[in-house]
Amino acid sequence: MNVRTAMYNLEGKNKAVKNYLPAGQTQLPVIHFVFSLVYLVLGGVWVYICVRHKETVHRIHILMGVLVFLKTLNLLAEAEDKMFIERTGTAHGWDIVFYVFGLLRGVMLFTVVILIGTGWSILKPFLQDKEKKVLMVVIPLQVLANIARAITDEKGPVTKDWITWKVIFLLLDMICCFAVLFPIVWSIKHLREASHTDGKAARNLVRLTLFVQYYIVVLSYIYFTRTLVYTLDTVIITAYQYRWFSYLSVELATLAFYTFTGFKFQPAVHNPYFVLDDEEDVGTAHDDLNDGDFDL
Repeated sequence: MNVRTAMYNLEGKNKAVKNYLPAGQTQLPVIHFVFSLVYLVLGGVWVYICVRHKETVHRIHILMGVLVFLKTLNLLAEAEDKMFIERTGTAHGWDIVFYVFGLLRGVMLFTVVILIGTGWSILKPFLQDKEKKVLMVVIPLQVLANIARAITDEKGPVTKDWITWKVIFLLLDMICCFAVLFPIVWSIKHLREASHTDGKAARNLVRLTLFVQYYIVVLSYIYFTRTLVYTLDTVIITAYQYRWFSYLSVELATLAFYTFTGFKFQPAVHNPYFVLDDEEDVGTAHDDLNDGDFDL
């Protein structure tokens, strides 16, 4: 015999509307759709800034704009995916669209973070061999991590090897997260040495401050989205109707990270990352920025 099972919650005024999403995920379609609109607005603002300051636009700024629009499409596909599941119980192909854009967005995110950390197209027009090797390692690992994520999301814990794929996804994701920190640390070390050796000490010290800030923000973002969120899920596991709060927390943290990165590395004429006035007092900069401030 053929047996079809369906799990849903009855909602509505007369409890006649079927909702196939778990009780803790019923808010996700609205959350993802609202954030997709937010990123769409941010993408428009980014295009406006790049057009307004086109004389200082570099290739990395174009990639940052592509990342924002990929994030928009990823969230929109996820909103459609959850909406169809909510109404019909199946994704009607939107899960494939979501995974495709999720893969592209994940690869682009780590690529942009690495390129910003190396100073590519802004501080230098090329990548060193060790920086290329980091990219060559992170991009394939991100592809594998997204494949593992798709398998764990589409299958359940009762599926054979589900735990194995879950561990593979977490391991690959953590490797990628910590790999992106190496270029930032290398740039910090290079700028610290340059601030004592060349004649542009003030400019290098200002850039050094920015890179240290970026390092702290990247590390905080990784810690929050990879560690604290899982802890939050564990804490609210009994209050299943609030599971959507962990998804909201991740999106808020991601939005804050994107906004900080865009603000600090925007193509502006007076951005201290790109230029520093010749009249800058080098001695004052040295007094304000001590070596002890940059211990990692």
